[in-house]
Amino acid sequence: MKNPTPELARQMANAIRMLAVDAVEKARSGHPGAPMGMADIAEVLWNRHLRHNPANPHWPDRDRFVLSNGHGSMLIYALLHLTGYDLPMEELKKFRQLHSKTAGHPEVGITPGVETTTGPLGQGISNGVGMALAEKLLAQEFNRPDHTIVDHFTYVFLGDGCMMEGISHEACALAGTLRLSKLVAFYDDNGISIDGHVEGWFTDDTPKRFEAYGWHVIPDVDGHDPAAIEAALVAAKKQGVRADGKPTLICCKTVIGMGSPNKAGTHDVHGAALGAAEVQATREALGWTAAPFEIPADVGAAWNARERGAAAERVWRQRFEAYRTEFPAEAAEFERRVAGDLPADFEARLPALFESIAAKTDPVATRKASQNALDAFSALVPEFFGGSADLTGSNLTNFKGCVKAGRDTWGNHLSYGVREFGMAAIMNGIALHGGYIPYGGTFLTFSDYSRNAIRMAALMKQRVIHVFTHDSIGLGEDGPTHQSVEHVPSLRLIPGLDVWRPADGLETAVAWACAIERRDGPSALCLSRQNLPCVTGQVTAGQIRRGGYVLSDMESPQAVIVATGSEIEIALAAQKALAADGVRTRVVSMPSTNVFDRQSEAYQDKVLPLSLPTVAVEAAHPDFWRKYVGRTGVVVGIATFGESAPAKELYQHFGITAGRVADAVRTLVHRASHRREEPLPEHIVVGTH
Repeated sequence: MKNPTPELARQMANAIRMLAVDAVEKARSGHPGAPMGMADIAEVLWNRHLRHNPANPHWPDRDRFVLSNGHGSMLIYALLHLTGYDLPMEELKKFRQLHSKTAGHPEVGITPGVETTTGPLGQGISNGVGMALAEKLLAQEFNRPDHTIVDHFTYVFLGDGCMMEGISHEACALAGTLRLSKLVAFYDDNGISIDGHVEGWFTDDTPKRFEAYGWHVIPDVDGHDPAAIEAALVAAKKQGVRADGKPTLICCKTVIGMGSPNKAGTHDVHGAALGAAEVQATREALGWTAAPFEIPADVGAAWNARERGAAAERVWRQRFEAYRTEFPAEAAEFERRVAGDLPADFEARLPALFESIAAKTDPVATRKASQNALDAFSALVPEFFGGSADLTGSNLTNFKGCVKAGRDTWGNHLSYGVREFGMAAIMNGIALHGGYIPYGGTFLTFSDYSRNAIRMAALMKQRVIHVFTHDSIGLGEDGPTHQSVEHVPSLRLIPGLDVWRPADGLETAVAWACAIERRDGPSALCLSRQNLPCVTGQVTAGQIRRGGYVLSDMESPQAVIVATGSEIEIALAAQKALAADGVRTRVVSMPSTNVFDRQSEAYQDKVLPLSLPTVAVEAAHPDFWRKYVGRTGVVVGIATFGESAPAKELYQHFGITAGRVADAVRTLVHRASHRREEPLPEHIVVGTH
């Protein structure tokens, strides 16, 4: 790419500045400071180095760009518009307005060219780590001597906020350990955050911090000197071709709001419109004579990247066709993987897989049932990339034949270290990059650490699978710090997240199948530490796929007991005890309330008739189940924190027992038969322990 003259480069950067100023001013909302401060860095990267094709934002070997400081979204919107993406000026004029393609923070799937949704600080750089990891793994797996089809960089812009968020430590430390040499991060070191100058709360020696991580650090770069930025970027890219290369952090000293005569260098320009008078003063200071939302012809022509983008993709496709000639099977597999398609025989092989799983009828912890399922699915799904946050032996996320990923070796299972949040955000980056289906494990109680990245996966509709073991008081002696109470219900409230809490081996295998097949969002599998009996002997996979189904029924049932996971055996025991008393009940297993809620109303009513009193039992906070049992139903659960004791004692102590469930059913059936309201006996009121 040809470097522009210094004057043209200045005007190209000013085009970014003024588009940001004008859009924020028109919306009376937004963050002009970061785009104005990083405009010179953006010009050098996007105009001279970034390999991308505006006409095809998804070609596999493009460079990835992440704006981790996503509040500065007008920076990427300006760049996408100027370089020729399908983002017309009218969309920039609708910045932050309903249904526009220029939302307050960049959103993948909404704006062409946006690679990930950013805004929660620190997650963008962590997504970038995942993208760089996916690039390295795919290159190791598919490249052949003289045939390189995976060879691209991941570039990230980030600011002080991202550096202060703890997740940046988690992800960047791992990136250094893994030597992700094609990851290049530009640190916008402007010394300003919302509260003002950061020296009162952020005095880290950032270059030394990243050197300690194992990064190549280029400090003290003048972020407004294109020549200095160019030299730093060239040095960074040299790391990408070295066998011992490192990820690079380019520390750029910038002035926030560069170009604003009265607000540059202050927090006043961080998150507010400049105001009409300051906008005019900025135009004059920059020598920008074009009207709002107008770009001079020479500047627009210099920015246009359509031709060189098409040429870059064309060169890659020629390389790929040569690769296909030599390695047709590998080429076909690569195309399938990056498209996100499952193997052609996946569906056809599922019945045999389910049959083999169902044949194992011995009691088993669902965490172990999950590993059994992984053993089976790994032969069907070679794009699995698993891991655990230092709990592999407890989460059981490894499988037969898996290969440990390392600094210099390809693998399909990674030890993320004690980095739950970082792991979740890195998995998001892997999924966004394409080529692998990531899954990762930790204890369910630590989903709190991962939660915002889980939410982002749901918002971005990414196929990411979370394996959460030790799902309740059933884990026993570790006590309330590790015993999940509110976690399953709260995860169910995240829009777009499918939460599964299976009861045995077959339910666990079906949950895995549904998570693998799902292309429009993440899934969470909540699994037991303790052994559970096989309960699905007469059940089909098709029933389980509906999220909730009738597990055990009686003719003309008088009540329904609905349960999940480890409490299914309690529900079945209560049904048996009630039958001895002549009370007929139906037991419904609901491994995924989210999936059940997507079924037709007719199916839901058939499984959970509105006419029948209902009792729900789950070793979790009871409030969630009110949507199923109604105001007059009963929920047997736990509304307090747990205790440290053996699991069986805890279930007795907290009253999550077959006897308590049976008592609740008897009361509801009695009430229904007498057609009058009666208070529930005190001994079945939930949450009193």
